[in-house]
Amino acid sequence: MVGSIENFHGSMYSNGSIQNFNGLEEKLDEFRHLLGKADGDPLRIVSVGAGAWGSVFAALLQDSYGQFREKVQIRIWRRPGRAVDRATAEHLFEVINSREDVLRRLIRRCAYLKYVEGRLGDRTLYADEILKDGFCLNMIDTPLCPLKVVTNLQEAVWDADIVVNGLPSTETREAFEEISQYWKERITVPIIISLSKGIEAALEHVPHIITPTQMINRATGVPIENILYLGGPNIASEIYNKEYANARICGAEKWRKPLAKFLRQPHFIVWDNSDLVTHEVMGGLKNVYAIGAGMVAALTNESATSKSVYFAHCTSEMIFITHLLAEEPEKLAGPLLADTYVTLLKGRNAWYGQMLAKGELSRDMGDSISGKGMIQGVSAVGAFYELLSQPSLSVLHPGEKKPVAPVELCPILKTLYKILISREESSQAILQALRDETLNDPRERIEIAQSHAFYRPSLLGQP
Repeated sequence: MVGSIENFHGSMYSNGSIQNFNGLEEKLDEFRHLLGKADGDPLRIVSVGAGAWGSVFAALLQDSYGQFREKVQIRIWRRPGRAVDRATAEHLFEVINSREDVLRRLIRRCAYLKYVEGRLGDRTLYADEILKDGFCLNMIDTPLCPLKVVTNLQEAVWDADIVVNGLPSTETREAFEEISQYWKERITVPIIISLSKGIEAALEHVPHIITPTQMINRATGVPIENILYLGGPNIASEIYNKEYANARICGAEKWRKPLAKFLRQPHFIVWDNSDLVTHEVMGGLKNVYAIGAGMVAALTNESATSKSVYFAHCTSEMIFITHLLAEEPEKLAGPLLADTYVTLLKGRNAWYGQMLAKGELSRDMGDSISGKGMIQGVSAVGAFYELLSQPSLSVLHPGEKKPVAPVELCPILKTLYKILISREESSQAILQALRDETLNDPRERIEIAQSHAFYRPSLLGQP
């Protein structure tokens, strides 16, 4: 594997931190046994998509298990041809020279000169090329370990035992429809771990949502018990820098418990949970409301009071929406609440909201931002709004005592739609929504949701 020798020196991470390898090989052997892997047949893991979280996830596995080259193969796929602009190349050169361990590694690998040439403009660097050396285009300031990069999707996935979906939800369906063509003659069924956060809204016939795991299931025919979602209160760069974090892997018991054990590391604790729907929907909703949180922070000069008011209203809307989708959803507490908190506090969606409110970004620039990647909350705002605007889903308004579309009970979501999608309002509208004197107490919305009167199984495509 690329970088396998350079990655490890005794018990040292490529980024300089210490890893205790006691028990790692045993965990790997245990998981290989579950999959029925024979000696000489490596466990093949591939991450599809090289955004910040997808790249970090692959790097964590490489750091832990990459030394066992005869037993496991870890690779990452990204599209070829994405050029690194001159400003990014110059910044990357500064990062390299600020980290002695990274600089020495590149010199040993005879890879340093191309970064000098890239800085001077004498050479064009490409995203897949620098990823091999451990640099994710969306996270230049956090060097990773070297990775085995594949740019041919068929080569990457055709015999993979575990496929990690690191793509945005907006790209998941198309990618896995292509992947399904390469799996037509497969005998074994792969395990798929989706990191993707977001939904699609299907409005024809019976309006319902489609989550990334559902997209994958429908595109590939892989049984839903083999498709899991992993999420938690974490920021990709901080996790790779060994900040303590935790996550949940959600799905059928057959694989979630063994995977939780396999993925767990001293600084990255993975628990398992059966409620795939709530966690995946919350993963999309938190990005929706994180954009608004960023706007509130920027417009109020980081007012703790204003941010807390926003937090109360947006979490009550999240609870309301999940109760439309599941009869007994996981409570917004513990890791789910922490995940929401950290996403509203820090992350690309909150950053995007801040930049819009400050006027440093324009909505005309789209939702794919250089150096940050896809801002998934934007498309999720549109999907949730369109879905919850359907008259066929009408619920009884508690104050007006008349049927209304569910979105009428979600004023923050309505406002974000007007700012980001229809563009009827400026970012200032988010503060006006919070200061609306007719706004109900968030507790009332939660109590309504928990009455079970609004549960709509059809929203998940269920009868």
